[in-house]
Amino acid sequence: MEHRLLEYFIAVGEDLHFTKAAERLGITQPTLSHQIRLLEQELGTALISRIGKKNYLTQAGSILLEHARRVVYEVEQAKLEIGQISGVQRGQLRIGCSGNHLLESKLISFHRQHPGIALTVLELATEETRAGLLANQLDLGVVFLPLQDEQIISRPLYDEELVFAVSSLHAYAELPEVTLDQLARLPLVLFPPKFYVRQLLDTACAEQGIEIRPVMELSTMESQVQMVLHHVGGTVLPASYAQTLAGANRRGEITVVPLAEPVPRKNVGLVYRSSTFMDPTLQAFIRHLTE
Repeated sequence: MEHRLLEYFIAVGEDLHFTKAAERLGITQPTLSHQIRLLEQELGTALISRIGKKNYLTQAGSILLEHARRVVYEVEQAKLEIGQISGVQRGQLRIGCSGNHLLESKLISFHRQHPGIALTVLELATEETRAGLLANQLDLGVVFLPLQDEQIISRPLYDEELVFAVSSLHAYAELPEVTLDQLARLPLVLFPPKFYVRQLLDTACAEQGIEIRPVMELSTMESQVQMVLHHVGGTVLPASYAQTLAGANRRGEITVVPLAEPVPRKNVGLVYRSSTFMDPTLQAFIRHLTE
């Protein structure tokens, strides 16, 4: 069974859409369909079934996808170890991050030290980063801990706490701190429940018997800040991101107010697959983060 066919099948199995998978692979859709048929002929069974307008993995397809990911992952790890012997460093790092603000300064300084290394950083929820690591689509993650998985290694970096951001014209902007009970009385623009920042806030409120019902849920902090600027409501942000709001274009428009104790806070850490080969580039980036 050719390694190339497994890569083609993984793309189809993940997208369940031949045209999208073909574009990702850089080949034509008819070519991809032909390659999958060859693979099905080799195995003597159907791997993809079509019901209506949707594609589905057959039972055999689901089994093959699980094993194919392992095979491709092990081949990539072997290439890295062989490259280590030859003194070749990885030319790219793929990073999943719970918010680019968690990494911005480190990305700048790492790029200055290693301009030949291409960095791809994707803003993902913690669970999405975990899935990306296990599917060999990411090399490293920077997420809110804990991340429970026996195949993932976690290393704490620092504590992140939440703060309240509101229009500077709002009455709460004059307060030295804001309690969760005070928050509950305001219109709020927050993350949807699947995001860890929202879960952290909801947990802290539940512990005090407080229920928060946002007037709007948005998936990016940038969009939440825009709602604050337009007086839709206040928002709750990680302190590290709130520090970036002091730019000239927002000076005086938004006020960041600390939350009263007990402040919702969580540890930020780096995560990677336990079986990942630690090549020099990955080691250098991890060392750069932990310093």
